[in-house]
Amino acid sequence: MCSICGIVDFREKDGINEELVRKMGRTMKHRGPDSTGVFCADGIALHHNRLAVMDVDNGIQPMTTVFEGKKYTIVYNGEIYNTPELKKELANYGIKPQTNCDTEVVLYTYVVFREKCPEKLNGIFAFCVYDHEDKRIFVARDRLGVKPFFYTLSESRFIFASEIKGILAHPKIDAELDKEGLWQLLFLSPVTINGSGVFKNIFELKPAECGVFDADGLKIWKYWSLVADEFKGDAKEAAEHTKWLVEDAIKRQIVSDVPLCTFLSGGLDSSVITAVAAKTYREKGEVLSTYSFEYEDNKKNFKQSLFQPQGDDEFAVYLGEYLGTDHTVLTQPTMTVAENLLSAAEFRDIPGQADVDSSLLYYCSEVKKNHTVALSGECSDEIFGGYPWFYRKEMLYRDFFPWIHKPMVRAELFDDDVVKAKEGYEYISAVYRNTIENVPMLDTDSEDMKTARVATVLSTGYFMTSLLERKDRMSMAHGLEVRVPFADHRILEYVYNVPWKIKFENNTEKALLRNAMADYLPDRILYRKKSPYPITHNPKYEEYVTEILNKRLEKGVLREILNIRSFNELMQSDSVTWFGQLMNKPQLIAWLVQFDYWFEKYNVKFV
Repeated sequence: MCSICGIVDFREKDGINEELVRKMGRTMKHRGPDSTGVFCADGIALHHNRLAVMDVDNGIQPMTTVFEGKKYTIVYNGEIYNTPELKKELANYGIKPQTNCDTEVVLYTYVVFREKCPEKLNGIFAFCVYDHEDKRIFVARDRLGVKPFFYTLSESRFIFASEIKGILAHPKIDAELDKEGLWQLLFLSPVTINGSGVFKNIFELKPAECGVFDADGLKIWKYWSLVADEFKGDAKEAAEHTKWLVEDAIKRQIVSDVPLCTFLSGGLDSSVITAVAAKTYREKGEVLSTYSFEYEDNKKNFKQSLFQPQGDDEFAVYLGEYLGTDHTVLTQPTMTVAENLLSAAEFRDIPGQADVDSSLLYYCSEVKKNHTVALSGECSDEIFGGYPWFYRKEMLYRDFFPWIHKPMVRAELFDDDVVKAKEGYEYISAVYRNTIENVPMLDTDSEDMKTARVATVLSTGYFMTSLLERKDRMSMAHGLEVRVPFADHRILEYVYNVPWKIKFENNTEKALLRNAMADYLPDRILYRKKSPYPITHNPKYEEYVTEILNKRLEKGVLREILNIRSFNELMQSDSVTWFGQLMNKPQLIAWLVQFDYWFEKYNVKFV
């Protein structure tokens, strides 16, 4: 993986220079610590930081090629998993890549297929191709939004980067927050509205979007979307095809020229990925490395709940032994969970998911000591129906996103003259209603199937993108590439049309996935109840973050806009669940710490 950024202006070309694009690129050096490259020409400057994973010696970027007398240059961030097939197809056009790096394959795929290029790619990607002769750039992002692409328009100038901090490094771009951005932070974050960079006038290519920028401006369109189609087959055929899709996605993604491992929680999703990968490694006479995550004193302080009935540790260790992996349990000190909150907000560019972010940041730093690539189980719940809103209509058919249990909790902590909470609620609610009104369906769908389709679109389009953003930023902060096999668009396309009665057989969440992968896992893991990403249960954590927050309240923007009465009520309360399944009072305090730090670090201005 890597970082990319660029400045493009085909009208007013003054001020585009190498030093400026290098300044932008330096803010994202963590994403690509192995090498740096720059391309500058009339009206364009491109920058690339490289994390070398495939063909380490030859994949230098920016990469330029000449085909039929025309020149093209690419900066690219991602991994393409159907590279072998693409090479065979390109050979029909007389093209023989000179490297084993997928960057060259993406570049030639654009050269041959032009705007149809993204439709050819199976993988995770964000890239920009400069067409020297036509004086234009083509940009694209992968179908499910695994890799980031932010941009802004300043007069006749197009500025883009893998992370928002890269754009903010440009002297003409200020860190401004308008009411729509503030509402996203208070009502939705860590989820954001598709296409929004939260900051005013900073946007993100939506998943499955591509576009062209030239002297006439920017044109963006969607090259892929979910389609509702009639399912032909039965439960057995659905399981067989799902098994093939999942196996194929995992096997494609364990190809690497650098050390690779898997994240193994002992839950269904990470266990499926690890089981397939471990079997492939065994067949080659190799041993797969796996990691699970734990917190200091969690066993002593663990509190069972409906959403987290047991800890992960014993299950991960058990499956590691069962599969014969080289398993490591990484245990994080409670203090570092709190200490990493500020860095996590900075790497994410917005106040995110509190200690879920900061803990992952630490774990990725530890994994990076021995591995450069990891596979992780994100995206399965959103595709196969692992959340209660897939089958509990009362959670879905209301006027707000189902994972936001109490939408006003954070907004009411602030001065309403600043927040205008009622107006903000209506704004976010309208986004929600518009989404569910445009879900692809068939007239013949049962009511349960319609509910499942709505839940899938909401989950993959919003909840899942926030998880992918977290995993990308926290892992790439340490130059660790994390791949997500369940984010293969072929899996989503197929499962979207499998009847809900098959996906929820015997009232069992993700029954289709369990049935498909039954041969790989022991029953203890195969039928384990869903358990989300772990949080620390150590009471010292709340003490630590409260102390940090109190110190920050002595200065800074937070103290100026808080509703002191509501804030004091929060601090005296025992519990307040505000996001997902586990975001409670300690996490809300931690989020406020991130919020205040973010304003200070980025010099954010209300507009």
